[in-house]
Amino acid sequence: MKGCPLRCSWCSNPEAQNFYPEIAFNKSRCIGCEYCIEVCPTGAITMLGNGKVRIKRRLCTNCGECAEICPARAIKLFGEYMSIGDVVRVVEEDSAFYWRSGGGITVSGGEPLSQAEFVHELLKFCRERGIDTAVEISGYANWEDVEMVCRYANLIFYDIKHIDSNTHKAFTGVTNELILENIKRIANYFPKIPIIARTPIIPGFTDSEDNIKAIADFLSQVESLEEYELLPYHEFGGPKYHQLGRRYSLSGLQPPSQECMAMLRELAQKATTGCKIS
Repeated sequence: MKGCPLRCSWCSNPEAQNFYPEIAFNKSRCIGCEYCIEVCPTGAITMLGNGKVRIKRRLCTNCGECAEICPARAIKLFGEYMSIGDVVRVVEEDSAFYWRSGGGITVSGGEPLSQAEFVHELLKFCRERGIDTAVEISGYANWEDVEMVCRYANLIFYDIKHIDSNTHKAFTGVTNELILENIKRIANYFPKIPIIARTPIIPGFTDSEDNIKAIADFLSQVESLEEYELLPYHEFGGPKYHQLGRRYSLSGLQPPSQECMAMLRELAQKATTGCKIS
């Protein structure tokens, strides 16, 4: 699902932050054919002296005409508008595989809670057809939307990035009180739905022993918690920022070491009981 109310500094899916389709340009693939210049209705694309094109973002309306005509696929459109039926047709193409493997559909983002009615209807539709359902959410939404989405989920992946509200806001753009409250409400209202909590381990941001211990202590109160995952930082999303014409603020940041991850997992294991740490 495209669109998210958070702006995490380390976000690996920048193409899913905004709620509308966006043009992405991979200049290394550009062959300088100029077809995109010819079809651009706003004059947002110009040719540079090196035989590559440039997109003037302030003029671009993300109409997608350039992406449709680009023979080298240097320009593409991140995001498209789809109906419930459109999504279900894609999902059901692999339905036989779900039944054999025990898998299903996972709705991620962006933030699925930001399009709660759509996700609710999609999950309901899948459940009626025997397709297992999961959602990946941050929990930053009003309870009505959280309840609507979780009602037809078989599994919930839930992000808790930092236990300190001020630090959380500094690096995600929002405070964490609503997030912490909603995971407790989910456990109370839907006690039979397993929750897998996740914390991205970002060096210098979320990787302190105090933060992980405090999150693990908090999660020990969530009775339906099945697993707590510590996810090491990676730079895989970096190139997408450049393709979208944005700056990646964490460029050059190194992933945490295996020793650091092992230490944090051991710390989390000691602070929680009855759930898997990974």
